[in-house]
Amino acid sequence: MAKFLALYMGTPDLQPAGPPDEATIGRGMAAWQTWMVDHAGQVVDAGGPLGKTKQASKAGISDTRNAVAGYTIVEADSHEAAVRLFENHPHFAIFPGHAVEVMEVLPIPGG
Repeated sequence: MAKFLALYMGTPDLQPAGPPDEATIGRGMAAWQTWMVDHAGQVVDAGGPLGKTKQASKAGISDTRNAVAGYTIVEADSHEAAVRLFENHPHFAIFPGHAVEVMEVLPIPGG
């Protein structure tokens, strides 16, 4: 099986009404835990939420922003099978997340 990195993508302004209320957070976390249990055989690294971003470049180190809100690493037989694991995921079905982007983790060339 191949490994895939799933990036939970946020939205710039969450929702017009602000962050979710406690009931939505509780419902979303319960659904997220159910998703993790249902896919336990394919989850390699549960990952977690991500904090603020810093960037290192030729210009030095600076603060920056992106839409990545968290990650998970899964195993699947194909890219299609991996992305299908995230259909209707609580990240965007309950929470105000935008999407889940899934990409294959490729071997290091020459490794």
